[in-house]
This record gives sequence, structure tokens and C-alpha cells, in this order.
Amino acid sequence: MTDEERFSLLISVMGTNATLTDKDPRIPEDVPMSAGYTPGVPRLGIPALLMSDASLGVTNPGYREGDTATALPASIALGASFNPELARRSGQMVGREARSKGLNVQLAGGLNLHRDPRNGRNFEYLSEDPWLTGVLGAESVRGIQGEQVISTVKHFSLNCNETNRHWLDAIIDPAAHRESDLLAFEIAIERAGPGSVMTGYNKVNGTYAGGNETLLQGILKGAWGFPGWVMSDWGATPSWDFALRGQDQESGVQIDVMMWGQEAFTGSLREAYAAGDFPKERLSEMVQRILYAVFDVGIDRWEETPDVDLAAHAEIALETARQGIVLLKNDGVLPLDALSASGGPLKIAVIGGHAQLGVPIGAGSSAVVPPGGYAESHTIGGPGIMGSMRNLYLLPSSPLAELQKLLPGAAIEYDPGMSPAEAALLARRSDVAVVFGIRVEGEGYDNADLSLPWGQDAVIEAVADANPATVVVLETGNPVAMPWLGKVRAVLAAWYPGQCGGQAIAEILTGVTNPSGKLPLTFPAGLDQTPRPELPGLGTPWGTPTTIHYNEGSDVGYRWFARTGQRPLFPFGHGLSYTRFDYAGLTVSDGGGVRAKFTVTNSGPRRGADVPQLYLLDDPAGTRMRLLGFERVDLDVGESRTVSLDVDPRLLATYDTDRGQWHTAGGSYRVALGHAAGDSALEADVLLAESWFGR
Repeated sequence: MTDEERFSLLISVMGTNATLTDKDPRIPEDVPMSAGYTPGVPRLGIPALLMSDASLGVTNPGYREGDTATALPASIALGASFNPELARRSGQMVGREARSKGLNVQLAGGLNLHRDPRNGRNFEYLSEDPWLTGVLGAESVRGIQGEQVISTVKHFSLNCNETNRHWLDAIIDPAAHRESDLLAFEIAIERAGPGSVMTGYNKVNGTYAGGNETLLQGILKGAWGFPGWVMSDWGATPSWDFALRGQDQESGVQIDVMMWGQEAFTGSLREAYAAGDFPKERLSEMVQRILYAVFDVGIDRWEETPDVDLAAHAEIALETARQGIVLLKNDGVLPLDALSASGGPLKIAVIGGHAQLGVPIGAGSSAVVPPGGYAESHTIGGPGIMGSMRNLYLLPSSPLAELQKLLPGAAIEYDPGMSPAEAALLARRSDVAVVFGIRVEGEGYDNADLSLPWGQDAVIEAVADANPATVVVLETGNPVAMPWLGKVRAVLAAWYPGQCGGQAIAEILTGVTNPSGKLPLTFPAGLDQTPRPELPGLGTPWGTPTTIHYNEGSDVGYRWFARTGQRPLFPFGHGLSYTRFDYAGLTVSDGGGVRAKFTVTNSGPRRGADVPQLYLLDDPAGTRMRLLGFERVDLDVGESRTVSLDVDPRLLATYDTDRGQWHTAGGSYRVALGHAAGDSALEADVLLAESWFGR
């Protein structure tokens, strides 16, 4: 390869969109617009790279007029399914649709942990737990790359808040980092072999992620032996010398011009090369890493455009929503019936949340336009570079219409929820009130608190006061405060449920589908229970340098609650069903690796799915809670199944930075089998010998 060819692979150029209206001359006329374009080298059989955002479906927000794709539920809903096979199927769907559009790199694989319940981008990530995140993330990547499309994993690492993310410095103990956020990436990378790792915008311990030699050279490429390439996030390369510290490609160079006044890997990097400050060996290595992924995944070997079965893909979106919706509370009001206790038609009030139109999605680069377009959109706006993408988009899957289909014998009326007093009028003359609470969350900003916006909490309070048989359906990307919880009979966390979300919600409410989702993050009773009741930088102008000290270390989410002895509103792993599951016969043994065996029985009245969860409770040093394993089990009434779980040794160990190895202390370890974190049905002890392993 010539040096010119090598340098051409080191950047990606954004296609024309609403923000960058001028077409970049480096993109040929016959190339479709996308989030990133890198030219190929035809004489060597190297294809051009065409990149698009993809965590929730194939999206090119603003790049292509009329371009649509299957809109999956938010990743947090996939996390709530605790279903690796479903993650793989959704990845296959994304890969196939991307390939049908000529897109060969998917900016998918969001693996950041839910460290703060205000993070505006939590809906794009899977969970607060590294094992759950790593396992599901790996299957999603496998699904995409099985279709000969490269997948990233992102954002490496600690991109856990959106407030001033370009100027955020995430401070964490290096050992705790390895045991939490980095462990999620490590698990996904070793299981699935993604072609690329995307860095975060933020600094980690004082150094920008894209130029963080400790993270990129020491851990990712060194300890883990990652062979693919490191790309930046869009607008995350302020300096050419990131190329010396482990970053291999600058992405979305026009955003770097907007942010930092230059394209770092074009003129500046070439000048450094000419001056001898940038070695040719490093240039070659950067290119080799990109080409390794190209040839390993096989994007150079495309032979035909695959057929896309949109009906089958819609079924994946529907099944993900079904399995991801979490029934948080149910005092016997669900499932709904078409008849009232008196035998007449059940009178149901459906209130708020634009439920007559559809279901909301998260804002930002992950927003997918579904087949047929949005049901409606409302511009919200905000500060910073992402302000123009902060909008309320509604996917055309109306919970109201779907309820009417499933309960044709019921009398269903709708109120928009604009006024507490007006909503209460309908609720008072109804048998049951179903109130939809929504919140627009998205990339580029965090939530100021956990409340529902636009006075919705007051509406729920008024409705519950008027009708004690009130059900609340939450469509959000995060936990919410529930000042009305004691007054309502049932609560569903439906997240952003995708293009078939209205149907999935209606099926859960009516019992057509038995709820099986489990919380992938802890719902705190209030922000005072979290490690940072006040989020650093919140409310400061865009561009303000911000420092967050992750003093909780590796004790993220439920681990923090176990460490501090606090009782959350709803714990990690919690989720109710319309049936019951019993556990028996827990045994835990160490025969070259820790294995747990137990039996699960459906002891309730109907078929359903359960997710038994195995936790570490104590190790030789004291209390230390860790999710050690899980398995989704679908059982008929009275059916039992024996489950075996092999525990990854890193989940029982701590990381020693001095030796650069994982360490298992010798002694007794107590584990528990339960329905949620802190909800132990059975406990057992296992004796482990001291060991050192890994890097």
C-alpha cells in the first residue's frame, strides 16, 4: 500500500445531514450517505467502510430521506429480557438490514454500565451489571458479524453521563475499573470478537479516552490482545497524537472541526509523519488493524444483497418488548378482563402518554425511523451540539388501539392527561384507569431528577385519588420517582418498547403475554440513596469542564445497595409474573471451576418464564454482592427443570493492579439463588483455594 492509501483509511467522513448541509467532496457521488464513510482501495480488494448507528436498529438520522428500518426496543429493554438468544437474534436482524442497505459497519454494542439513574443515554445500554452486559452484548455482536457486517462495542470507557461529556473527567480506582465497566467490555470482546472498539468522549483519570495509553495500549491491545481497530466517537479526537497512544481511526472528522477546530488525523498527522514524529511502523499497524477486521468479518466477500423479511423482523421487535417489559407491582388488578365484576363491560380509562398515537423512543443518534415513518414528532431542543436532536418521536404502535383489539367487549375511553382535574373526571367513572407516564431522554443531556415531566406525577396522583384501581405504564429510559406508588394497584416499566411496543404493552395488561422481564438496573427510592445525590456539572453551561469521582468503584447499582445496606424502591433483577416459581436443591461445587445446580418449578396457574439469579453474598473479606449467573427458563404449569450455571472466576475475584492479575482469596464463599438482588431463596457455601490468573 502507498502512504496515501494508508492515510485514507484513518478517517471517516460524515454524510450530508441536517447539521452538516454541505456534501463532503471526499464522498463519491454514487455512495449513499451514512454516519461515516472511509474510502476503500479497489486495486487491493479493500471495500469502502460505510458506518451507521445501530444499537436499536439500523439508523442514519438525517442522512437519508425516507430511509427506514425496524425499530427495536431500547437496549435497556433487551437487558431486562435476560435473554442472550434474543440478543443474538436482534443482532442478526440489524446485520441483515444493514447489509441490505450497503452498510458494512454498525456502531452498535453499547456496553457502558448504568452508574447513574439520570444518565440520558442509559436506554442505549444494557444494564448496571458487567456479567449481564457482557453476555448480552457479545450475543448482539455475534449476530451482527454473522451477517458479514462489522460491529463495534462502545464507548470505551466510563462514558456514563452525558452532562458536558466532551469535557468530563471520570475518576476511578484502576482495580475497580477492571472489576466493573472494563469487565463488561472484556467479556463481550473475548466472546464475540468485535471488529472495532469505539472510545468515549470523556477523560478517564485525567486523560481523554481516545488518547489513553493505559486503556488502549496497556489493557485493550496488551492484556486482552484485541486485534481489531480503535475508532473514536464522532468529535472525540482533539489531537493527532492520539494516534501514538492507541487510537487507530478518527471518526466523523467534520465534528472534530466543529469541536476542536481541526481534523486531527489528516493535515496534522501527516505533518507529524513528515517531521518524523509519527513512525511509519505505527501507521502500518493502524491500517493492519482495520484490515484485520475487514477480512476477518468478511465485508470484502459480499456476493449478493440479502432479502429482508420485515414481518419477521417486526416479530423480533415485538418479542423483545414482550420479554423486556417489567411488572414492578401488581395488587391483583392485572391482567385486565373485558368484563367488570358485575358482568357488564369493563370500563377502562386510558390516560396520557400520547397512547392514542404510539410509543416514544429515546432521542439522539440511536433514533430509528420505522417503516411508514413516525406517528408524530415534537421538537424540544436544548443546548450543545445535540440540542437539535432532542425531540419526542412516537412510533406508530398505539397502546390504546391495541387494547381495543384485545378487549373488544370492554368500554375504553381516552383522556390526554393534560390536566389532573380533567383526567380524574374520566377515572372516576371508570372501573380501571391505565395511566401512561413518558419521559424524553437522549444523547447529550442528563435528567435533572427522577420525576416525570410535564406534570404527569400530579395527573397520576389525581387519577389514583379518583380511582383506586389505577395502573401506571412507564415509558422511560431510566428509573423514575414514584410518589404515588402507594396509591396505585400496578406499575409496568415498558421502557422505550420499539415499533411493536403498543401491542406488547396491551398483551401484558390483558394477560395474553405473561410478564417475564427483570430489572437490569436498580430503582432507587430517591437520589439520596445513590453514590452522587448531586450530579457534578448538572446545570452548568455546555462546555464546562466537569469531574466525576466514581467513589463507589466496582460497587455499581445493586452492589452499592448491598454495601451500604439500603433498601431500594425496586431491586436489580426484580420482576413479577402472573404465575409463581419455586427453587429447590441448590448445590455449589468447585471442580476446576465453580458450578451451581438447582431445580426451578412453575408452581403457579399458567405457563411463564423465569430468570433464576445466582449471587455472591460474602467472600473471605466480608460482604460483597456479585451476580454470578442467570438463565431464562420457560416452564409449563407444574413443570420443573434442573439448571446448571458455571461461574466465571473473575466474578469471584478481585483485580490486583500491582501484579496485573486476578486474585481469588482462599476461604469460604457464600452464594445465594434468588428472584432478585437481595431476595435470597436458597443459600450455600463453597470453599475455594487461593489462585492468581489472567492479565
